[in-house]
Amino acid sequence: MTDRWLGWRAAAQEALYGPDGFYRRPEGPAGHFRTSVHASPLFAGAVARLLCLVDESLGRPAALDFVDMAAGRGELAAGVLAALPAEVAARTRAYAVEVAARPEGLDRRIEWLPGLPQRITGLLFANEWLDNVPVEVAEVDSAGVPRLVLVRQDGSERLGERVPGAEAEWLARWWPLPAEEGLRAEIGLSRDRAWAGAVASVGRGLAVAVDYAHTSDARPPFGTLTGFRAGRETAPVPDGSCDITAHVALDACALPGARLLAQRDALRALGVTGARPPLALASTEPAAYVRALASAGEAAELTAAGGLGDFGWLVQPVGIPDPLHAQT
Repeated sequence: MTDRWLGWRAAAQEALYGPDGFYRRPEGPAGHFRTSVHASPLFAGAVARLLCLVDESLGRPAALDFVDMAAGRGELAAGVLAALPAEVAARTRAYAVEVAARPEGLDRRIEWLPGLPQRITGLLFANEWLDNVPVEVAEVDSAGVPRLVLVRQDGSERLGERVPGAEAEWLARWWPLPAEEGLRAEIGLSRDRAWAGAVASVGRGLAVAVDYAHTSDARPPFGTLTGFRAGRETAPVPDGSCDITAHVALDACALPGARLLAQRDALRALGVTGARPPLALASTEPAAYVRALASAGEAAELTAAGGLGDFGWLVQPVGIPDPLHAQT
């Protein structure tokens, strides 16, 4: 696509998931950016507790599914299995859904899939998936008209046609742009459809999407499209060398019965509090105090305002009561 002008959705799709795409690189996402999964094993422990709550709501079925959507290199699925009580782990069927090849040394209990399994009974967990579902980008031109932004492989941009049809309807409903030249929006229609498809794969249980997010009362005026390479934010260049991401309009994705909450609230409900251990423990059990202090620091990072704690959780029950409701 070197000299072709494409919409951002098509350009990012090829750059991220094509034969030489970013998500097929051997180092995996962890080589370029750090998610909650990589920040602390406390995150996998919290997801394991959530899976146990779903298990109880389902009546402890003979087979309990855990699906790690956009699994990276399977870190979350492996961490959840390790954190589950033995009785629950024995009934759990773990799936990792990812376009890249199965990594060597991954727990054999984890089935590696290129797409979602069907009729899931359990928990579908999508951590930082939707922000990498490519979207079209719109920008207001000098006449006040939103137009699609076209891009070449080197990252150069120009404006294309007026935003058409369903995309224009989505903008009007979820991210209306004032007639001011240069204002931008990411059109989340493809994400709404992707999430609806993921939820449709759940027969009974819970679907959760966790991501950088914004809602209709606080849309960013110039969008959020960006790139990440080797731990640093960079220009979003669709050549396969960097991640291309944009925050998610999770309120637009939400289906009937869903709830939105901040990661700090979800994790605190699941036991990740960040409370410091009592100082007296330092003199009676110094090694335990050091471990507890390190755990408190990790919990604080996962729940921090201005950081990971601001992530949105979209919680979608399917055929069961919301198992987090009583906890929050």
